[in-house]
Formats: sequence, structure tokens, C-alpha cells
Amino acid sequence: MGKLLRRTFLWGSAAIAGGVAVGFYMYHTPYSNPLVADESKGEGVFNPFVKIAADGSVTIIVPRAEMGQGVVTTLAALVAEELDIELSDVKTEFAPAANVYYNRGMLEEGAPFQAFDNSFMAELTRDIQGVVAKFLAMQATGGSSSTIDAFNRMRMAGAAARAMLIGAAADKWQVAAASLKTENGRVIDAALGRSLAYGELVGEAVKQEIPEEITLKQPADWRYLGKSQPRLDMRAKVTGKAGFGIDVRLPEMLFATVRMNPNQGAKMTAFDAAEAEKVPGVIKVINLDTGFAVVANNTWVAFKAADLVKPEWAPSSYPATTDAIFEKLDAGLKAGGGFNMRDDGDAPAAIAAASGKVISARYSAPYLAHATMEPMNATAQWKDGRLTVWSGNQAPTSIVTQAASVFGLSRDDVSVHSTYLGGGFGRRFETDFSMLAARVAKEMDGKPVQVTWSREEDMRHDMYRPGAICEASAVVDAQGVPSVAFRAASQSPIASVFGRIAGAITPPGNDRTIVDGMWDQPYALTNYRVTGIPVYMDIPVGFWRSVGHSHNPFFHECFMDEIAHSSSQDPLEMRLQLMQPYPAAVGVMQAVKEMSQWATPLSAEGVKSRGRGVAFCLSFGTWVAQVVQVADTDDGIRIEKVWCAADFGIALDPKNLEAQMMSGIIFGLSAAIGQEITFNDGAAEQGNFDSYDCMRMNQAPKIEVRVLRASGKMGGAGEPGTPPSLPALGNAIFAATGKRIRQLPLSKDVSFA
Repeated sequence: MGKLLRRTFLWGSAAIAGGVAVGFYMYHTPYSNPLVADESKGEGVFNPFVKIAADGSVTIIVPRAEMGQGVVTTLAALVAEELDIELSDVKTEFAPAANVYYNRGMLEEGAPFQAFDNSFMAELTRDIQGVVAKFLAMQATGGSSSTIDAFNRMRMAGAAARAMLIGAAADKWQVAAASLKTENGRVIDAALGRSLAYGELVGEAVKQEIPEEITLKQPADWRYLGKSQPRLDMRAKVTGKAGFGIDVRLPEMLFATVRMNPNQGAKMTAFDAAEAEKVPGVIKVINLDTGFAVVANNTWVAFKAADLVKPEWAPSSYPATTDAIFEKLDAGLKAGGGFNMRDDGDAPAAIAAASGKVISARYSAPYLAHATMEPMNATAQWKDGRLTVWSGNQAPTSIVTQAASVFGLSRDDVSVHSTYLGGGFGRRFETDFSMLAARVAKEMDGKPVQVTWSREEDMRHDMYRPGAICEASAVVDAQGVPSVAFRAASQSPIASVFGRIAGAITPPGNDRTIVDGMWDQPYALTNYRVTGIPVYMDIPVGFWRSVGHSHNPFFHECFMDEIAHSSSQDPLEMRLQLMQPYPAAVGVMQAVKEMSQWATPLSAEGVKSRGRGVAFCLSFGTWVAQVVQVADTDDGIRIEKVWCAADFGIALDPKNLEAQMMSGIIFGLSAAIGQEITFNDGAAEQGNFDSYDCMRMNQAPKIEVRVLRASGKMGGAGEPGTPPSLPALGNAIFAATGKRIRQLPLSKDVSFA
């Protein structure tokens, strides 16, 4: 920042002035519109998000992946609202891979400031991150940022198209544009009682200049936004017509599967494919260096033949067992160092000088797989020097960039067709499954090949949520206010992901995801230190639903619970007192207090005991508090109820937001009660749902969600439901049984009914 400020005094330098001028020009130069080719199909292309045909049908381009979070509906509603059309009538298409669809919101909110920090420096840094996003041009879905990024941009797209249609009608009728209005896909001249359908105006409307000044509708005038809408993709999904990656079918298509070294990243030193090649229907077995692919005339034949290949695997470069991996994490924790992501006051000094009791605890969380319902798959074809990929993915431009680099192609010679995703959770942000399909297809003389991973291959070759260890200590003063210090050690997801998909690009600074969910929480403490310690290993780790917020709140909020009980404070009331400067935090805490009837004693009728636990987490701009109620039964712990209050600032589709909170809660509770990836001889031991189970329907609790809109700034929805669920459950088990559990999964210490 100092360099930037100093450079403002160096405008006499031609090099710097020229560089800034070029940069300014490039930033304000729009990316090309990839839809222009559609004009030859008789569709009027108004901008990269809106097409209108001569029959009046409107197609809205969805630039983000739909993996169940509802972006097809919500993003289409942003355009439909401003374009004055029936939302139920619109068609949607997933955007092609193109720079114009870059995600500014994802990078903007990755700035190293808490979401509640609205200082000049925080806002300036977010703006700079937004500028960087334009140049990186990453079209990606992640960080619960899809709606945040699209909120203004796609409304502007709809409003601009509407203004152009009005302009065309005004020219046709020779009247002032201001005298016209729109309604349900028509431009109306109320004074003369006449109207024209959008389809009648398309040809002239697309020739109109896009207005420089566009006024968006006020919330009071919203027809769709702020209200729950039927899902546009619902009918296609329940009738089986929605196209997922695994559904792709092309003429002359072949089918394949892969087997890779279970010691991830290591080579295949030899293999014997003689028996596999004898299987009827097998076309080819391909050496992929770190494994092999079997190509056949159907997927089942490929799967069965792959079992007959006899490979020899090189050992892993990372520790071979779970114990050895966590010993390395522990060594990193003990070695000191690291980076302080938050360092208010002097927590270590306050703790060292305390005459009272020092509260301390050590927590751990395991590696986790994404376990998407649709295993990794992609279809690829090489034809006439061009590569085309069909896949359910979260980052299509990353596939283009990597394919162009690996295969020596120009970006224009790589096309990516995105489909629906049968689960993403961050796993499909990666490019590996698409790149493997491209490598296999390159060997098949122009025929398209669909490469489908087995469930075992998928789970044992994931980019895992990293395991982590945290040590926490605190003292509480006479007023009940703690001084706290956290030290957490884990691998860096950012370094691991960008090392795979961006090659030489290394994000600057410390990886905040190592401590997300601890350093960024709205607790008003004088002494508050959070230290992150990156530990480097070659186990591939990545973005798992809520990333660092997936496990650090378990450390943070369970420890806050320990502090409250050790100092004879009510856990919820203590949080309320410490959050007083932050109205949104107080709001959600008060809401779950009321929803759960926190102050009302629980009956133990029919069970050994019952208990409630509370937890809070601010993640991805959304403030979430949860209370979990459990019963200790003869069959184990039964999770009975979950109350969740979430403040999204702006709630565009309340029912969808409720659904996302429920989804995140079930996802988090599944991880809490029994999920972990362990390693032996360098390989993941879990390969399917028999050893990596999810919460079952009979285990699922009743969930009540309250949507609040008080924070004033839009937050995300896909991930924030997950973080508080794990610590709230752990705290509830303590309240019911007196057993404090400090390691995940909780099934290591208790059984669940």
C-alpha cells in the first residue's frame, strides 16, 4: 500500500504513467461478448446475459454453476425483475467459458479484513481485489459469492436490455422514450393505448446504444426479488431431463474410467494390462504416468476391466499414516512461528500475568472428502485441432487456461460446456477430472470419450479438507471478559489449490483460510490473538464447503463454551455481552435464544438426559447462530432439534435461503457425527459410504430457520449454515452428558442413535 501511495507522486515518470494509463484502459475495456455467434441463430443478443428471440422468448445466461444452491432461479430473477418479464417463462443456459463472466465478488470478499470491518483501508482493499479479479478473469463458483457478485451486474443487464427495447419502440413511434413503460414482455404507450411485444422490437433494439445511465428498481417496486420463487430447474430435475455431466451423450462416444496411484501425486512405475485387454468391449488401456485409463464401449466394461490391470505404484512423498501426518502438524504447532491474523491487545501477556485460573484446551479435526453424489466425470473430444470438454464444473475458465497450457493450444481452441453438478462443495473447482478426460480423448482419434470415476477412485483421490490441530488458552477477568489466544496448524488450501490450477501464480500474503472462523469473529475482546501455522505436505487439499470455517468454529466456539462454563457464565448470555458492538450478531443470538426457549429447563422424560448447545459463526458475510438440542438415550446421542437464525442483509429468496441453511446444517452434522479420511501406507482408507457415511434420514433432526435482513450488506448462503452446526452439537453433548469432546468426529468419544 505504501508503494501505491508513493507512486501517486511519480506521474512525471513516463513508464509509470504509461503503465497506469494502459492498466486503466484495460480495466475499463469490456471483455468481448461470447454470445455474438448466437445472432446468426435469430436471437437478439443484448449483452452477455440476455438474449431475446423474434417470438419473444427470453434466454438468461447463468454464469455460475448450479449444484443445488438455486442460482439458476435467483440469477434469472435478477434479470427478469428489471426486464419486466414473467420469470416462469424464461429459458436459462449455462454460460460458456469466457472472461466476461469473471467473479468479482469471490475475490473481493477474500480481502484480509473481517466482514464487519468497513474502514477506509478495508473498503479500499476490497476495491483493489475487485480490480485484480477483472484482470485474473476467473469465471468460478465458490465462496458463497454467486448472488453477491451478480446482484448489480445482472440487474443492470436486464435494465439495459429493457432500455434498448424502449428506445426501439420510441424510434418506431416517434415519441419520447420517457413516455413509455414496460410490462410482461411488452413496451406500452399508455397515452395512445398501444403496445409492442419484445419479439417485435428485437431487430432494432439490439442496434440501440446501451444507455450510459441506468436506473435500477427500488426494493419497494420488486416483483420477484425479496420473495420466494419456484425453482426454474425443478421440473427438469424431477423428470430426469436436467443434464448433468454424467448424462452427456454424443455420436460415436466411447466410455472410460481411470485408476490412479493411491499415493497421490506419485508415479505408476509399471503395469500389466494383458487380462484387461482381453475383456470384450475394451478398446484401449492408456498409460497416464500416475495411473491408467481403460477405454471401452460402455462404462461398466471399463470398470470391470480396470480391476484386472496389475499396476505397480511408487510410494507417497507425504507421511504414510494418519498418526505420522498429525505428528507433522503437531511439530509445526510446537515449532512456534506462524502468522498472527488477529492480534488485538496482548493476549499472551495477559494470560501469562493472570493470577487466576488459565483455561486451556487442545482440539483436532480430520481430513474430509467431498463425497459428491455424482462421482467425478467429464467428456472430452479432440477434433480438427480443437479440444471440447463437457463437465459439471465450478471453474470453466480454469479448465481452458490449463488445457491451453498443457496441450500447447490457444485459448480459442478450447471450449468448455458446463452442465448441472451432482454436488460440488468445492471439489469441482478443481480441473483434474476434466484434464484427465482430455488426456484420454487425445488418444482416441477424434472420438468423444466420457471418463467416469468409480466411487472409490473419487473418494481416494479427493482434494481433501485439511486436517488441523488447535491449541487455545484464556483467562477471564472480574467482569467475565476473557483474554484468548488460539494457535492453529494445518495445510494451506489456497497454496494447494492454486499450485494445481494456476501453476506459477502464487497468491500473496498469508492463507487466512487456516484460521477463518476464529480471527474474523465479532467478539469485542481487548486481548484476542489468533495465529495460523501453515504446515507443508504433498497431500492435496482444497476447498471443502465453508473451507476454514468448516473446522475452526468447532475449535473457537467449543472453547468459548468452555470459557463460559469455567467462569460460571451462561454460554449464550456471555456471547451476547461480548457481541454488543455488533448488532447483527446480537440479533441472531437473540433470535435463537427465543426460538429455542433457551432459558426454559429441558425435560429428561423418556431419556437419560437432554441438553442444548449454542454456537455462532460469521462466514461469507452472513451472521449465523444455532442452537442444537440432543438427548442421551440408551442407543446413543440423538440429535432432536436445531434452531438457526441467519442474517443475510438482503434476502432475495427467503425459502431458498432456508433450504440452504438446512442443507449446510445436515452437511456439518454429517461431518461431526462420523466422517473422517484416514491414511495407511500413503493411501486413503475410506472408499465408499460404508466407511464414510452421511447422516441418514432417521437421524436428521427437526430444523427451524429464521431469515433476518438487518446487517445491511448481502451475505452468501451456500456455506454459512455448516460452520456453527459442529460446535453447537459438541456443546449440546457437553450440556447433556458433562463430556467435553475436543476432537472430530465426535463418534470417537460417543455413539449416535
